[in-house]
Amino acid sequence: MNRLLRRLSIDSVKHFNSGDSAETPAIPENKEKVDANVTEAEGRETENTLDEAEREHDTEFVDPCKGLSFRVGVSENKNPKYRRTMEDVHTYVANFCERLDWGYFAVFDGHAGKQTARWAGSNLHNLLYESIMKGNNGDLRDHLNESFLKADEEISRMDDVGSSGCTAAVAVLRWEEEVEEAESELEGDVSNGDVRVEENAEGENSEVEDEEEEEEEKEEEEAAQFRVHSEETGIRETQNRLFDFVPGRKHKRILYTANVGDSRIVLNRGHGRYQRLSYEHKGTDRSEIKRIHRQGGIVLSGRVNGVLAVSRSLGDVYLKEYVLGAPYTTMTEITPDDRQLIIACDGLWDVCDDETAVRMIDGIRDSDRAAKVLCEYALKRGTGDNVTVMVVNLDERVFGVE
Repeated sequence: MNRLLRRLSIDSVKHFNSGDSAETPAIPENKEKVDANVTEAEGRETENTLDEAEREHDTEFVDPCKGLSFRVGVSENKNPKYRRTMEDVHTYVANFCERLDWGYFAVFDGHAGKQTARWAGSNLHNLLYESIMKGNNGDLRDHLNESFLKADEEISRMDDVGSSGCTAAVAVLRWEEEVEEAESELEGDVSNGDVRVEENAEGENSEVEDEEEEEEEKEEEEAAQFRVHSEETGIRETQNRLFDFVPGRKHKRILYTANVGDSRIVLNRGHGRYQRLSYEHKGTDRSEIKRIHRQGGIVLSGRVNGVLAVSRSLGDVYLKEYVLGAPYTTMTEITPDDRQLIIACDGLWDVCDDETAVRMIDGIRDSDRAAKVLCEYALKRGTGDNVTVMVVNLDERVFGVE
């Protein structure tokens, strides 16, 4: 059983809509703070993080992740050698859902136009927020599924999205607190509450010796507890200095993910380990091909009805009977060993495998630089698509690890 944190805070939304700007729906006051940084990507390479020199001159810049246990970096490139337009969009929200130290991270890879990706980048986090606030203690994977389906439904009713669609890779990082069930009553039966005590001279002497031993043990235990307390106090002071939220002993850090299409989410678990947290819905996937055939569709050369390379997406209204918006979801407990989360479109993964991506940025604490390393690698490897890479660095010190 989990009790969700309810500490109110001001959400900081960082939304980048590469290409044409789009009006972000009004957000209730004191719920989310919208950062209106929108990058223009037509005819030039774009990188949507301010460098240090620019930040010094930008007095209004506020790091949305200041005081939080994660840092977000993003690097993107239209790849003008192969692409005339930029159809990727990404969004991240600090203190998501009015919960301190929660995070929402998403990358949307548009196709046949950018309308659907732009709409998803501006609205999916709001749909998820509404679902969580209504369901409250429900499984977040159910909320993610509900939000994806609702987004797909709303997109299908819009007139201005045309035949566009997008893949979506979304991650939500949050704290959950375990609530133990009421402790059971002590077992045992003492008749009438009576306790019989037999006393004798020998028994009195043994009691004195026992009391002395207990006193010595107590002193040693208190000394050990003092040493532990001093260490914990130092760690706690460090946590309080660095983070707005410091977890208790019963808190667990949980990462939830959801995706449709072929954008990918990979978690660097430290010590050379990594874990993919997404599923690639492609026209070459056997289970997806079977599903499409059962529904009366066909797959030609790895494309649904000979047109679309992905078998699940948001939008693509003309193929909605076969191309679903239902996401693949996961839940993973984050430990102090977990270092980085990589969310990127297929512009990276077409030329880079999971292990290579993790190895290249392992140890890079600057999330902006880590994202840039992967983006530039994809371009050098000759990717033919737009490239968007988001890297979320996880700070293990929030767990009390020095």
